[in-house]
Amino acid sequence: MSEPNTALKKPVSVKKVILRLLLYFVVLDVCIITLYPYFAMLCTALKSRAEIFSPNGTVLPITALWSNFIDIWSRAPMARYMLNSVLIAGGSTIIAMLCGIPAAYALARMKFKGQTAFLGVIIVSQMFAPVVLLIGIYKVMLSMGLTDSILGLIFINAAFNQAFTVWLLRGTFMGISAEMEQAATIDGCTRVQSMMKVLLPVAAPGIVTTLIFIFINAWNEYTVALCLISTDGFKPLTVGINTFNGYNIIEWQYLFAASIFAIIPVVILFMCIEKNLVSGLASGGVKG
Repeated sequence: MSEPNTALKKPVSVKKVILRLLLYFVVLDVCIITLYPYFAMLCTALKSRAEIFSPNGTVLPITALWSNFIDIWSRAPMARYMLNSVLIAGGSTIIAMLCGIPAAYALARMKFKGQTAFLGVIIVSQMFAPVVLLIGIYKVMLSMGLTDSILGLIFINAAFNQAFTVWLLRGTFMGISAEMEQAATIDGCTRVQSMMKVLLPVAAPGIVTTLIFIFINAWNEYTVALCLISTDGFKPLTVGINTFNGYNIIEWQYLFAASIFAIIPVVILFMCIEKNLVSGLASGGVKG
């Protein structure tokens, strides 16, 4: 009968233990710094107006007023604001993807004159913030009769996210071997069929990641919507919550309660796609 293995495990060095503890400490600090504003926002949303402006107030509410989350629905058309945001973000995402996928495919698989210059223009276009182009955007929308409409915001958000869509998807497509599409072509598929049936399923993580980032950018857009939309029924949620920001007083408890509802869809989206997020960003970062 063989004797049991009595070999002692190699002792862990003190240096490794210290480095690991230091790493945990840094990660904990980053988490606290990142999440504390949301915690403070939730605590403020649960306070009364008197407690918010009290000189002896604390971060935690003395009495949690969950009714604040119900009151905002009667004090402002929150349902309409959220529906408008869903329509704007969803519509702009669909348009940006429908235009961006073919453009990214052409840049990844085809060679043509001026390709390098075109890629440079795409990068340069990302340097301009919407506020810089606001006057031009307003004049264009005014000439098209889209200054006070959801459709106008859909087109604008799709245009602003187009360069990001093309650049990220191009990197994703270049990270996939072209031999797979060539094999499909030999089997009788056209170029469009090989892209739809072979390339896009393989590039799904990168496509999902791009889609989510476009949706979030359109969902959070504020400046252009504030300048173009004047009708209360067409305002997105980012502009609509200004209802609680009056001329004489700011209703912080309602403003933060509405803000929490505004971040819920984004959190849900990240929870749904977090498995594809890292792989999608990595595939989109392939050097072309």
